[in-house]
Amino acid sequence: MTKINPHSFHIPVLGIGYSIDTPVKVAHLGISSVISLLDDILMEKLREFYSQKFDLPFQAISDKIDDFRAKRITAYLNMVDKIARSKFEELKATYDQKSSEFSRYIELLQDSSVLKQKFEQLKQDWDKLDVREWIHDNLSMGSIDVNIMTKVDKENYRNNEKLPIEYNDGHAALRGFVNSDLTSSVVLSAGMSPRLYNYLETFDAFYPGNDFKLRKKITLKVSDFRSALIQGKYLAKKGLWVSEYRIESGLNCGGHAFPTNGFLLGPVLEEFNRNREDLIRQTFSLLQTALKAKNRSCPVEPLEIQVTAQGGVGTAEEHQFLADHYQLDSVGWGTPFLLVPEVVNVDDYTLDLLCRAKEEDLFLSDISPLGIPFNNVRGNTKDIEKQAYISQNTPGNPCPKKYAALSNEFGEPTLCTASRKYQKLKIAEVNASGLSEEETRLEIARIVDKDCICVGLGTSALLVNHLDVRVEKPGVSVCPGPNMAYFSEVMTLKEMVDHIYGKTNVIKRKDRPNMFIKELNIYIDYLKNKLDETTRPFTEKQQEYFNTFHENLGKGIEYYKDLFSNVKLNLREKKTWLIAELEKFELQLKNLPVR
Repeated sequence: MTKINPHSFHIPVLGIGYSIDTPVKVAHLGISSVISLLDDILMEKLREFYSQKFDLPFQAISDKIDDFRAKRITAYLNMVDKIARSKFEELKATYDQKSSEFSRYIELLQDSSVLKQKFEQLKQDWDKLDVREWIHDNLSMGSIDVNIMTKVDKENYRNNEKLPIEYNDGHAALRGFVNSDLTSSVVLSAGMSPRLYNYLETFDAFYPGNDFKLRKKITLKVSDFRSALIQGKYLAKKGLWVSEYRIESGLNCGGHAFPTNGFLLGPVLEEFNRNREDLIRQTFSLLQTALKAKNRSCPVEPLEIQVTAQGGVGTAEEHQFLADHYQLDSVGWGTPFLLVPEVVNVDDYTLDLLCRAKEEDLFLSDISPLGIPFNNVRGNTKDIEKQAYISQNTPGNPCPKKYAALSNEFGEPTLCTASRKYQKLKIAEVNASGLSEEETRLEIARIVDKDCICVGLGTSALLVNHLDVRVEKPGVSVCPGPNMAYFSEVMTLKEMVDHIYGKTNVIKRKDRPNMFIKELNIYIDYLKNKLDETTRPFTEKQQEYFNTFHENLGKGIEYYKDLFSNVKLNLREKKTWLIAELEKFELQLKNLPVR
């Protein structure tokens, strides 16, 4: 039988190390979360740590053996799965004990959830029921999903010889997931990667079995409908089904930001909701053709598909509105969970920094060596460490892990733009270029701004678990979204979940804007900054970009005006206030010099 999804929220991937072991802490409670597969070195250290903690056998996987990265990832995921399943079985066995993990499981559920209501109805008749059978049929673990950034697919070498493409970082991570015991999804983010998508095609696990079920599923993180349709059809033509489209705000989110051309989250969700059946129809037709051509099991009905969203949600009212109005299967809560130490790995200094962060402390930076805007917070220890390197006239990082070593500007092997070697070469090139003194200063400042987030985003997990304490400069990178400004206290898991479901309110500030209004504000500021930094007169391509961006924001405002005026909103904000805010930003938009 199909079990009911316990929760209407999920915890997205949080950096590299912040949520790397989150499933160990919450999967047995029915909460789904996502592990980053970037850092196999960190995974290996945590595998040893948890093996000792739970008395599991451990044998180190050396980086000298063939395919060590994929094998490390498989071993780590198998361990996480084993621990989570063991905790879940123990939980089910405590159904008749007060203050047990079973009680905690039930208490965390939304009061309106079908599962909780069913439990409350049956609780009075325990004696007449086969309790264990009911629990087995109805309770389920949270999904242990994994994330691969498609752009982080570095080529690798052995004995100075380039290895075949399947040994690329992204390819090896995918193989590590496929070979694991997990029955869950790989969340593919950072855009379409044909070579990685083509590699998906080589694994039987992503195709329907004889029972038409999928052992491994594909989730695409997208920010607009057109991208989702293109990618979904591309994969369907290979016989691969996208089980979930995870829509994320382009700018009102944490981690790397992928700004759209002015497409706002509300209109994007509306387009998905309106065209969901057409998306399923088009992709399923292509899927059937491909599966038949490959002589594989071919379902007669579309496989299960979910549409979820994340980015900036902060209140129970917003959560419920997204779920109800756009018919979402789940809503992602990322940034607020950085203040829940029992769920994620956040060191004390960073935790305090996040609690104190206000709007002016949270900003979109250029520090990522991937060349993608990166959400940052002022005062983090990794930025402090970077400035110390610069002041010592040794800019750049040692680059021990090389996961973002993707630049071939100075030949092969490729270098990370945040590495000391790259920055030294690049600064020398700039100094010899004949630029003016001011131009040289600005160009060098841009070069040394890049930071080693590969290490920085994993360091907190080491500090929290007291690993690698001999590290001399344990700088921590952290990437909260703008929503962090409105959460200011450390929370327990129960407090966070109760806030999501409206049982309590942990936001002390009274001036938090509606999530749609906040995103609109961020997008207008983003467009303004782009206009300010672009030399006039604009090229034809630049003019087209600005016109499209401006037009899409205008359409978004009109959409929200209609939405707030005509739809019954279960939101605390009054409609008149929301409309007034829209008109304020509409005026700002009109005054931007896009020509």
